Amino acid sequence: MEDVSPTANMIKFWRIGVFYFLIIVVFGFYAVRLFVLQVVEGKEYLSQAEENRTTNISVQTQRGIIMDRNGYVLARNISSFNVVITPAYLPADEGAVQEVYRQLSALIDVPVNKGKTDDETVRLFKPCESDLGIAQIVYIGDTNAPYDPVPVKCDIDQKTAMIVMEKRSDWPGVGIEVLPVRDYPTGWLTSEIVGFLGPIPAALEKEYRDKGFVPGRDKVGYAGVEATMQEILGGRNGLRTVEVDVAGKEIRDLKPPLEPQPGYNVKLTIDTRLQMAAKEALIGEITGWNRYFNYIRSANGVAIAINPKTGEILAMVSYPTFENNRMARFIPAYYYEQLRRDPNRPLFNHAISAEHPPGSVYKMATAIGVINEGIMRPEDTIEDPGKITITQKFSPNDPGTPRDYVCWTETGHGIVDFIHAIAWSCDVYFYKVSGGYQNEVPKGLGVWLMKEYARALGYGELTGIELPGEAKGLVPDPTWKRLNVGENWATGDTYIAAMGQGFVLSTPLQVLVSFAVLANDGKYMKPTVIKEITDAEGNLVQIDENSVEIREYQDERGNLVREGKDKNGAPVREIIDPLGNRRVELLDVNGEVLAGYGPVLKWDITKDPRITIYDEKLFDTGKKKVVEPWVIAKAKEGMRLVTQPGGTAARQFVDMKIPSAGKTGTAEYCDNVAQSKNLCIPGSWPTHSWYVGYAPFDDPEIAVVAFVYNGGEGASVAAPIVRKILDSYFELKAIDSSGGFTE
Repeated sequence: MEDVSPTANMIKFWRIGVFYFLIIVVFGFYAVRLFVLQVVEGKEYLSQAEENRTTNISVQTQRGIIMDRNGYVLARNISSFNVVITPAYLPADEGAVQEVYRQLSALIDVPVNKGKTDDETVRLFKPCESDLGIAQIVYIGDTNAPYDPVPVKCDIDQKTAMIVMEKRSDWPGVGIEVLPVRDYPTGWLTSEIVGFLGPIPAALEKEYRDKGFVPGRDKVGYAGVEATMQEILGGRNGLRTVEVDVAGKEIRDLKPPLEPQPGYNVKLTIDTRLQMAAKEALIGEITGWNRYFNYIRSANGVAIAINPKTGEILAMVSYPTFENNRMARFIPAYYYEQLRRDPNRPLFNHAISAEHPPGSVYKMATAIGVINEGIMRPEDTIEDPGKITITQKFSPNDPGTPRDYVCWTETGHGIVDFIHAIAWSCDVYFYKVSGGYQNEVPKGLGVWLMKEYARALGYGELTGIELPGEAKGLVPDPTWKRLNVGENWATGDTYIAAMGQGFVLSTPLQVLVSFAVLANDGKYMKPTVIKEITDAEGNLVQIDENSVEIREYQDERGNLVREGKDKNGAPVREIIDPLGNRRVELLDVNGEVLAGYGPVLKWDITKDPRITIYDEKLFDTGKKKVVEPWVIAKAKEGMRLVTQPGGTAARQFVDMKIPSAGKTGTAEYCDNVAQSKNLCIPGSWPTHSWYVGYAPFDDPEIAVVAFVYNGGEGASVAAPIVRKILDSYFELKAIDSSGGFTE
């Protein structure tokens, strides 16, 4: 008989209750979880879902080109062809796939199978840098993103690329990827100015990502104008936001694409023809002397040409240099290491970054100082017996020790006035007028005033040229010596500083600028390598006069400033100085200067007070004064005599049809290179060669500096280089004025 007792019913109800409770718990858990996922965390998961179905594709822009002043292309973009395979579009039949691989392998010389595709290989795989076979590369591409083309052979020739494109119907999934690559038609001739590109450095990856660049694909400037003009040459990449499926296949654009903005084009002040003449003159002179001595005495030099009236650099040669075309597609590790280990530092722009004792070319700072301060009058004379002896002291109470200072010619120059002291580069004259000498020159110029005049000519500070790595040089004073050397300024320090020796250091560009200031009657025009900036369509960057947002005002220097926008809507500033020079500057959205072109007058030492006035105890009075124009005129007279009979450079320039002026320099040095070769012999140190010249004398168009490391006498080694460059300049000018080459 069936048990229908109350106890049996209670057991059944208990079981049913437990069952319902479990159901409620389970459904409750899922309900709560669903609430959390859809309501509490809904926005986050929706965002993730949107991110999974959308992707941003960067559209690479075109980098701006670089030209010389005559429109000759120095840096351009050319096409590079890569063979790519899209795994998803390969034939479904494995046999057909293998046939495609075999035919493609025979064409591009990449094996069908090579290497293994383990996890480590997949993780380290880099397109164009692997040693795998076609099948292995496609496997990795199919694993990562089957609808993304994966390169199997990079940088193929155009003929091979055309064959692949013709075979597209026979080789499904195989195609050609066309990428822009930088090309430098002038190569090593202008590499120290133009520079080269390289991959985005890891340290700057975030910064460039924020600007829309893609690490691993886009390249940025590493040297030269390519580096300093990166902001305007690089342009802006475009952007596509597309919907993709789970395999990564593009379905549609989700929003209108952002078009790429091509980079601006830059026209340099360099004349490639003069650059070639300067490089040939420098290397030819160095090679000739090395052959004469039958060993490599010199392997390092600089030649720079500038227009003193505008500051435009017409040529800039740093020797040795590098071949930037070898780094156009990628930077070969072996080549870079070779350049890095070269003791002559080819990657180093010696024209703006190397600091050397300037020697006698520095005397011009002392020269204008002693006349402007009234230490000497131009007609006053000093006796040069060939040697003087002074008492070397480190403090007023120091009894001192005698020390001889000799002229470069043992017999001396006899009775010397101001302009002949320059013409003959009379050391004893400059010793006496800089530090004083007995009753003949009771009070010399002194180190503090010498520094003032040197800085007025541009020594001891950056010129601001648009090239990376510029050095400041050094104009020493007693404070600097105490802080950096740990001892007091000695009497003799002043004497040798006047000669551009001792602690004085300068770059070749600073030496050239100091003479350009004098040649230009005291006007310091900022050196520049940028002549013009144009947009991708060739329009000159300048204020669009039809713009309604043009603002005009006058700044504290008396310049007329106009602000507006160019035809592309970019903010632009135009500055017209009191001399009528016009400069145009391209600005960013915050008003900061990205780049500019046009002359910049930094100062005029005959009008802008630059020289500190000290009292009798050498305390700064807080007042400043100018350099009198007649003082500069007298200094120029002396430099003119340098090239005339009796002058130190007469042998090189006396027959020059166009009148020129200049100054020789032979600078003793004892750096780490000289020490390693045991060349620092007391009383017979090795010497650098310097010469600076400009022409025409009465209306200068060009100034040139030549520097040869360990070259010896400036008149014999550096002066011939300058003469050849000046001759080339005027020959090119005659050719241009006649409309071309003549028989």
